[in-house]
Amino acid sequence: MRVHGEVSDDEAAVAAAAGEQVPISPPAASAGQQWLVVGYALTKKKVKSFLQPKLLALARKKGIHFVSIDETRPLSEQGPFDIILHKLTSKEWQQVLEDYREEHPEVTVLDPPNAIQHLHNRQSMLQEVADLNLSNGYGEVCTPRQLVIMKDPSSIPDAVAKAGLTLPLVAKPLVVDGTSKSHELSLAYLEASLPLLDPPLVLQEFVNHGGILFKVYIVGETIRVVRRFSLPDVNTYNLGNNDGIFRFPRVSCATNNAEDADVDPCIAELPPKPLLEKLGKELRRRLGLRLFNIDMIREHGRKDRYYVIDINYFPGYGKMPGYEHIFTDFLLSLVQSKYKRLLSGS
Repeated sequence: MRVHGEVSDDEAAVAAAAGEQVPISPPAASAGQQWLVVGYALTKKKVKSFLQPKLLALARKKGIHFVSIDETRPLSEQGPFDIILHKLTSKEWQQVLEDYREEHPEVTVLDPPNAIQHLHNRQSMLQEVADLNLSNGYGEVCTPRQLVIMKDPSSIPDAVAKAGLTLPLVAKPLVVDGTSKSHELSLAYLEASLPLLDPPLVLQEFVNHGGILFKVYIVGETIRVVRRFSLPDVNTYNLGNNDGIFRFPRVSCATNNAEDADVDPCIAELPPKPLLEKLGKELRRRLGLRLFNIDMIREHGRKDRYYVIDINYFPGYGKMPGYEHIFTDFLLSLVQSKYKRLLSGS
């Protein structure tokens, strides 16, 4: 942990959001006070949503100082850092960070770029869940049957028939790159509409789920769940009276909050905590990640069958109730556990 300095976190966040850089030194510290220095390399949008005043104020009280990383300068010339937070997708940045990790193993990088890559492709994203085959007394966790289409929209009807997928199908862009386009989803009702889709994409069988989605936030070993409104169930009337593709916005955003809505308790009931803890633990281990969220639905009419439909790295934690307390505690725990390992010689 670092000592000394005179720049406030609020000034740093405002400057970063405006695309400016700020001095690296932490805020003024009392004699003997140590600061946990967290470097961040985030988009302007992520800085605004994540580095909110309430987070910065609490972090300052706990001795945590956030510092903007200048992508135009060598990373090795910046710092020193205790932790690096990042969500940039360019290959150049990923290589810079991998090189830095080798040169500075004492710095905790959240999370390893090569592990994050697994979630940038919807073909590989859900594979760890599919291989998990998680089923216990609290329920079963599955993934929807899906098909990857790389090109040639005209081939989609035959590919769907060959794979035995059942309409309607949710169409999602194959690559998840942090842009709004990567979250543009469509629902295809009829076989004749399939050639209108735009590959590369993933087609997932639509599962009726009562119009409620569970957003499961993972911060280290901590799990928080919020409800979001999702697409309504599809019935035979919908199938017989829809002649094309329904394009819909990102359904799990905070504006679709369903926490206080009057919803059938059987639909709104959160997944069992033991099931989520088991799922979170296994995915942390398999993915090698500590900051992600899981989008889950419960099959309508099946109290104990859940489907994971998406996994996102470093999601919009600012939308999670109490995120500032959870996140600052998590950052401090990383340093505490590191020092314990050093003291034990492991």
